[in-house]
Amino acid sequence: MTDVAEAYGRRAAEYTRVLGTMAAAHPSDRQLVETWADGIHGRVLDAGCGPGHWSAHLAERGLDVRGIDLAPEFVETARANHPGIRFDVGTIDAIDETDAALGGMLAWFSTIHHAPPAIDVPFAEFARVLRPGGTLVLGFFDADAVEPFGHAVVGAWRWPAAELERRLERAGFDILETHRRATRGERPVGAILCRRPDAV
Repeated sequence: MTDVAEAYGRRAAEYTRVLGTMAAAHPSDRQLVETWADGIHGRVLDAGCGPGHWSAHLAERGLDVRGIDLAPEFVETARANHPGIRFDVGTIDAIDETDAALGGMLAWFSTIHHAPPAIDVPFAEFARVLRPGGTLVLGFFDADAVEPFGHAVVGAWRWPAAELERRLERAGFDILETHRRATRGERPVGAILCRRPDAV
């Protein structure tokens, strides 16, 4: 993922200017994440936090949240713009949390640069660090088939919701809800809410 980090680093200022505030979030995305956040108990990880606006929004709602991102430039921006919240350089492929440490995780379009052979790695990490009953919200670009596309920053992948659901279930999640949205002039997107089963 070194190429991804470097590509985002080069365009971090532009990305932050265009997409790095909650004003840029679609209202339905905001409602979905807020509803999910209101049911979380325990610490939350914003996995692939970018400039930190979602982390800050969750913190404003009373959650104990930390953000990680591959790009040091994003982490520096997040720290400067949102003091009081912890941001670290880190990878979703090897999350620096102990097993079952978290109550919730937001992975908002942070797996879109993982090709099909690689995406199971972060899914396994998400399952590892979430405690029983912990929940994950995964944002993704929606499509009828798994396919690459020319993302503005660096190459990315679109996925059918059913395929992501299957892989998340294989990683140990129960699927709770799946949302798909198509807006004229924009790429179709989706979000999956899933849960680690309670310990037996």
